[in-house]
Amino acid sequence: MINKALFLTYVYLFIYILLSSGVILYNKWVLSPKYFNFPLPITLTMIHMGFSGAVAFFLVRVFKIVTPVKMTFEIYATCVVPISAFFASSLWFGNTAYLHISVAFIQMLKALMPVATFLMAVLCGTDKARCDVFLNMLLVSVGVVISSYGEIHFNIVGTVYQVTGIFAEALRLVLTQVLLQKKGLTLNPITSLYYIAPCSFVFLSVPWYLLEKPVMEVSQIQFNFWIFFSNAICALALNFSIFLVIGRTGAVTIRVAGVLKDWILIALSTVIFPESTITGLNIIGYAIALCGVVMYNYIKVKDVRASQLPVESIPDRISKDWKFEKKSSDIYVPDNIGDNEGSSGGNGSPSDMNMDEEAPLITSSRLSHIGRTQLTNHATGK
Repeated sequence: MINKALFLTYVYLFIYILLSSGVILYNKWVLSPKYFNFPLPITLTMIHMGFSGAVAFFLVRVFKIVTPVKMTFEIYATCVVPISAFFASSLWFGNTAYLHISVAFIQMLKALMPVATFLMAVLCGTDKARCDVFLNMLLVSVGVVISSYGEIHFNIVGTVYQVTGIFAEALRLVLTQVLLQKKGLTLNPITSLYYIAPCSFVFLSVPWYLLEKPVMEVSQIQFNFWIFFSNAICALALNFSIFLVIGRTGAVTIRVAGVLKDWILIALSTVIFPESTITGLNIIGYAIALCGVVMYNYIKVKDVRASQLPVESIPDRISKDWKFEKKSSDIYVPDNIGDNEGSSGGNGSPSDMNMDEEAPLITSSRLSHIGRTQLTNHATGK
């Protein structure tokens, strides 16, 4: 008979893969001129942010399910605002890429995420340059270049948008570690949405006013409430599905699930969007990049395992953390704030802090931190 806990873990993993793939394909379908034809990525992103922020507000202020953190104006201005700016930028550029390049090719380009995050971490002083990691990053880059060379419908504009979004997300991860976690402040999924989503909405309103508002005034843009409502629901559900997955699994399982999701997504995109043609050179390049990512993940797993003391089992630590969340505030001071590798509340390089770019707001939740640091930090990758 299958263990109930194990069964639930597989169910959560399946839900995560389903929602993550579904949100990406749904966004592509909505934005693509060949399908729903809503070529306004900033507007779509603002809908997501507005909806998520509203839901978080009701959960925090009206239903009081979660207690807000002790957020001062200084912390908000110096931490939340810059993080929100880069978060908004990463979503803006990433969603805009759907207008120009295929979902399959976008997933291949996303293999550059560890490279971008490692570079940003080294530049910001939160990680050290290492020869073994550098060789892995070089392997990933070579694979992405080969994959790009084999892309039949290569579009430089879409590629630049996607790569820019990747580096914006990488910088956001580094800032999250430097600005929030080093101050001992952690946010759970709901409080993250509560503070960051509205601020990101405001940042997005500037390019929206300059770029998309004039288009909406002169073009016949169709707006279907149920399409956008269901799309926003899926994006919000993805945040919470990742939260559940991180709380029940180790990093190795999450990383494997991420890789499986990427291959499934590439295959599904070619079926749903026939114009997405995959060449042999695409596959070879992506396989090379994936080898580099897997080797990099192995190094990070080994590093974190070596730096941790196996004091308690995963269920015990998660159970204790749930009790902690229920009886105390979300403010948490790490045992060793100054350590780049970190400890409870701030460990891990920022390259390990994000699991899925469609739902990156949960990366600093304390429960997700406990879940991912039992074996290592959790995986990147959408």
